[in-house]
Amino acid sequence: MTELVLAEARNGIAILTLNRPEKLNALNYALIDRLLVLLDAMETDDAIRAIILTGAGERAFSAGGDIHEFSGSVANGADVALRDFVMRGQRLTARLEAFRKPVIAAVNGIAFGGGCEITEAVPLAIASDRALFAKPEINLAMPPTFGGTQRLPRLAGRKRALELLLTGDWFPPPRALELGLVNQVVPHEELMPAALDFARRIVTHSPAAIAAILTAVARGLNHSIAEGLLVEAEQFARMAPTADLREGLDAWIERRRPAYDGSWFHVTRPDEARRTSLRLDQGGQDGAPQPSIPRSKSG
Repeated sequence: MTELVLAEARNGIAILTLNRPEKLNALNYALIDRLLVLLDAMETDDAIRAIILTGAGERAFSAGGDIHEFSGSVANGADVALRDFVMRGQRLTARLEAFRKPVIAAVNGIAFGGGCEITEAVPLAIASDRALFAKPEINLAMPPTFGGTQRLPRLAGRKRALELLLTGDWFPPPRALELGLVNQVVPHEELMPAALDFARRIVTHSPAAIAAILTAVARGLNHSIAEGLLVEAEQFARMAPTADLREGLDAWIERRRPAYDGSWFHVTRPDEARRTSLRLDQGGQDGAPQPSIPRSKSG
């Protein structure tokens, strides 16, 4: 049976490839479920420092939801369609948005519908100059359902987002860059090298500090500035007892490169860390299946 999501690790950077090229990497239910399992496993794997998400083949990142499968759910009623399609897709994009390691979308082709919504949800994205974006759900007489009505206006502004949402018109990579949907546009053959270089520039830093920044931004965007500043302060308080912060400060003072131990949990003052965790209502991680991820020393 063909793997719906290919997983590979290169020197601490995982590459997840949506693998339905014959269907333009459309997001059927099984693919979404598999991607969620892999994300759960990788978030708690200290060997994985960042994730690059891309699509198989030369044509598409993802053309969006699997319309044939979705149509069958709609035929069984609104409750079934909400459960099977809408909530599943929203669970995926929310997971990507709140992930505590950097996720970089390497958009290698068509990113329509759900593929565009994944690009909106991830914290970072690079587009090939062959990429193409669209919000075509209006052509099916429906709104976007994986978060597109909420995230795109936050990225691009209300009027610019509504133009795309209400017309369904496609837009090229330079427009996606202008709207804040992607960080960079590169020649197609340079897409994966650029994504890997982007990831490497990030993972040299403390994994705990990276997680704190991602969390502060993801949570703070939906609050007032005053509430967001509290989130920022909370994330600093979690870092204060860690060995990484001590190492970062010592390295700066001693004019040397810091050497982080790669763990989120190594603390120099464990009693203080326990008190901080209790005070800040830290949530736990449930156990998740641990899929096999091929490791590669190349790249």
